[in-house]
Amino acid sequence: MSRMLTDKHPCFSSQAQEQYARMHLPVAPRCNISCNYCSRKFDCVNESHPGVTSELLSPADALAKFEQVKAAIPNLSVVGIAGPGDALADWNETRETIELIKKKAPGMLFCLSTNGLLLPEYAPEIVKLGVRHITVTVNCTDPIVGAQIYGAVNYQGTRYVGAEGAEILLNNQQEGIMYLAGHGVAVKVNLVMIKMVNDWHMPAVVKKVKQLGACLTNIMPFIPAPGSVFSGLPQTNMRDVMAMRAVCNDELKQMTHCRQCRADAIGLLAKDRNSEFRNCVAAAPVELVERKALPFVGHYKVAVTTKFGKMVDLNFGQAEEFYIYQVNNNRYELMETRSLEENCTSDEDCDAKEKRRESMLAALRDCDAVLTMRISYQAQKRLLKRGIMSVEYCYTVGSGLYYAAEQLELKADAR
Repeated sequence: MSRMLTDKHPCFSSQAQEQYARMHLPVAPRCNISCNYCSRKFDCVNESHPGVTSELLSPADALAKFEQVKAAIPNLSVVGIAGPGDALADWNETRETIELIKKKAPGMLFCLSTNGLLLPEYAPEIVKLGVRHITVTVNCTDPIVGAQIYGAVNYQGTRYVGAEGAEILLNNQQEGIMYLAGHGVAVKVNLVMIKMVNDWHMPAVVKKVKQLGACLTNIMPFIPAPGSVFSGLPQTNMRDVMAMRAVCNDELKQMTHCRQCRADAIGLLAKDRNSEFRNCVAAAPVELVERKALPFVGHYKVAVTTKFGKMVDLNFGQAEEFYIYQVNNNRYELMETRSLEENCTSDEDCDAKEKRRESMLAALRDCDAVLTMRISYQAQKRLLKRGIMSVEYCYTVGSGLYYAAEQLELKADAR
């Protein structure tokens, strides 16, 4: 790896962090493993940690956003894809995004972040594509330790749990790192240091990834995420992290300036400008889209929780309005948007929560299903009592509508 290239990457070079900017493009929402410390949220503007983004982008939207950011930030040197899921779990979108931007800006550096499960499959393409910086999160080298950290590993159509799943993940991580490093890619390894789980194991991990060819490791503090399996564990003290970095620095160079960036971060590491460019890509009209003939023949009315009619990017409880679509055989059509109505005459009649529940149910009165990013169990039950199916999804509205219609068709067939 050329030292000149790495010197322009703020995550790989501490000297570059004040001079060069980076942007993360959230085009990869899917993930193929379940980390017990992770709870991915797509709309959480006040949080700053990996896996968080305020919007999802298609490759075309990502290109449009890149051009706007590049025009406003001339010192932008790196385009990274860090999820909000795994960059390789949505490889087609990741690859297309890079190819589109390379045509517009051939000199741009590209970086990917991954859990490494699919590295053996895609490492040759990564090298061929010209990606020269990779970050792989490796939290252990022992499958027994991995069984505590990873709830499940979904690989080649099979779901693995426990040490069996962890062993597949660890083997693939190591194989992928060795291949990439051997083909000139700068590999940085992130390690999440979790007290009483893998904190004692950090030196062994650093030693192993150095043998595989990693050029840098980044020991990060565990931050409890609400809703995750590890939400009750204590946050790792930064004094302990710094002490561990000092120990491991004798083995391999340590990154000490990490900001644990969001999946949509933009700007200098110490001065994120994501909020300036949030939702800067206008939503394309999706009122009527012709599609390839579908296997179902039903006529369904589906409500969608979406900010701009493009992505399914709102939780059910966050919705202030619903986009109502008619799905009919090989097309879908936007019929209307419905804002929540007040169903109580005063605050004395019902509390705010109950008022909101009734307003949402009234807005969905004639719908067959609700397509939403996430929905609580209690809300699902309230909808089912009224014959309304809830469908969780987190990609484009168009693909989500067809998925929802397929679920409705399956339900009808089961009757």
